[in-house]
Amino acid sequence: MTMGEEIQEETELVDEEEGEGEQVRGGQEKAAEEEAGDTEQSAVVAKLREVQDKEFVEVRLPADVVEEAQQVWMAFINSASSREAAGEAIYAALFDSAPSLQSLFKTARSVMAMRFMNGLNSIISAAASPSALKVQVETLGFQHLDLEVTVPRVVIFRDAIIDLFTMEMGARFTSKAKLGFLALLNYVGGAYIYIRREYAVRIKIINASWRTANNKAADFMDAGAEGEEGEAKEGEGDGGEAKEETAQEKQDDATQASEVQAARASGEAQGKNNMNMKVPTTFNEMFMF
Repeated sequence: MTMGEEIQEETELVDEEEGEGEQVRGGQEKAAEEEAGDTEQSAVVAKLREVQDKEFVEVRLPADVVEEAQQVWMAFINSASSREAAGEAIYAALFDSAPSLQSLFKTARSVMAMRFMNGLNSIISAAASPSALKVQVETLGFQHLDLEVTVPRVVIFRDAIIDLFTMEMGARFTSKAKLGFLALLNYVGGAYIYIRREYAVRIKIINASWRTANNKAADFMDAGAEGEEGEAKEGEGDGGEAKEETAQEKQDDATQASEVQAARASGEAQGKNNMNMKVPTTFNEMFMF
């Protein structure tokens, strides 16, 4: 083997070692990132073991937890005879465990059951996407602004759902699935409380401002109507004066016409008298005239 071949071989060995080193470093970095991500997600799950109503931010749950929760949810829906029946089971589980909550809902039972069903379905379906989950929960939160949601009531609702799935799904309701449902329900309940506390005040301010603006607009309209009415009255006064002047002028014209007519009549009568008068022609006629 020549010296050039030996140098080339050594260079190839060095390149291979460097490549292997880069792969090892890349794998270590990837493992570190995954570990950091798992740690962060584990922290989120640990935090969401309780209702969090102090903030409303995007949350990313572990993929395996979300997947397990979604599979259990689909199995629950498929085990029921229909989606309506699944909604009825949720409704019954909730209000049987806490009859006092029935006063919060004035809608018919069948309608309310489907709302529970659709609401939970939309939340669990969006659980894999933090942004989509936040938007969905925020939308539901605005729809429930009229309800006084509190932490104890969220806990009652959450425990009723967990107990229902534990009874209906049995061993299929694994610890990961339970953890997923627990975290999601606590997240949703805390978001409802946060939205009602933070956004309801702003909505009240907007409504008050809107009422004030409408009242001012009504005042302006009333003032305009009063001005038009005053102008109409002034117009009526001017019209009355004009009518009086016209009537006086007509009366004067009528008086003048009557005087002219009387004068004409007098002249005609005098003319007739003159025509009828006989001029005496003899002494006796003159004496009798």
